[in-house]
Amino acid sequence: MTTIARRPAALDSPELREVIEAIAQDARQRLDTPGARPDLALRLVREHRLGAVRVPAADGGGGYTTRELFELLIRLGEADPDVPHILRIHYGFVEELRRDPEQYRKRPWLGEVVAGKLFGGASSELGNRVGVYTFDTKLVPDGDNFRLDGRKFYSTGSLYSDYLRITADDENGGQISALIPADRAGVVHVDDWDGIGQRHTGTGTTILDNVLVEPAELLPFRRIGADRRPGGAQPQLLLHAIAAGILRAVTADAAELLRNRPRSYAWGNAEQSQDDPQLLQIVGELSSAAFVVEAAVLAAADALGRALDSAHEHGRVDEELERAASLAAARVKVGVEEIALRAAGELYGVGGASAIRQPTHLDRHWRNLRTLFSHNPTAFKARAIGDAVVNDAPLPSVGFF
Repeated sequence: MTTIARRPAALDSPELREVIEAIAQDARQRLDTPGARPDLALRLVREHRLGAVRVPAADGGGGYTTRELFELLIRLGEADPDVPHILRIHYGFVEELRRDPEQYRKRPWLGEVVAGKLFGGASSELGNRVGVYTFDTKLVPDGDNFRLDGRKFYSTGSLYSDYLRITADDENGGQISALIPADRAGVVHVDDWDGIGQRHTGTGTTILDNVLVEPAELLPFRRIGADRRPGGAQPQLLLHAIAAGILRAVTADAAELLRNRPRSYAWGNAEQSQDDPQLLQIVGELSSAAFVVEAAVLAAADALGRALDSAHEHGRVDEELERAASLAAARVKVGVEEIALRAAGELYGVGGASAIRQPTHLDRHWRNLRTLFSHNPTAFKARAIGDAVVNDAPLPSVGFF
């Protein structure tokens, strides 16, 4: 590996290419080791400050544009789709810091990001309706401090993070957030995520057992509603950037299968599979699907970038730009889901029966895509888009838009 830089590497730099290839190689090696975690990848993310790519260069970050961030996410998704998923909350937190740094002046959070620290969080609880902002997790006074008790699920990335943002109800039934070290006494990370895909994201249970919280660690709970958060579309679009990366990997795996297949069918069109025009057509279709999904993600990233840049520059939300960004992200989800899932199945068409053997691990692509697309129902997204187009209706005021 190259010497560690103080700032994140440029998007087109040899250093970044080397880091991403090391992540990809580690992911390939872990395929044959059940339960193996992407610890090397997260170490490289910290050492090379990839969590600080959106921090302005003047503040010690990479100065990436929003589009450049999503280009990075696509490349990471191709190398190891668990890694950008783990960083999903972190990148959202960085945007929040950039928008309102004065809110965090008592603690040097921006400096921690630049130093390579990673921020995760846990909000969802299995007993609650999605999008309903009340919690069984409680924050209660304890002298000059507070205590946090509860149980969270879907705490993606928390297992690998340095800090956690935890949502809870306070003693009056209101909502509050606490930003605490991930290794504080009473915080238990249970690696019990049992989903069919994205298996090493740490998306499981976080137990909070009488956890100390200091007053300076309390943050306002940001309810999405009339005060729409800038960049609210980012967490959703990030999932589809990972999907675009997976389709890159699907295409690469299909090409590799075809190049290395030692035999063809007696009724095929060529002696060598790599020369068979029908099999080449399949790879061409897969490559085209990957191109279309990536183009859609980056077009939506441009819309998101305009909204974020306006918010950072003016210190307030531009409702029209936010709506455009949210609509673009929702359209990406509805538009690419069927394309992506179909491509992950068509991959097997170039490999025959040998491609379905477990050592190939090709099923991971469909499982990971299905898991990503299951984060919120496509039918509801399509209905909201239709209502917006036909009736100029507002988009739902929840975090999934």
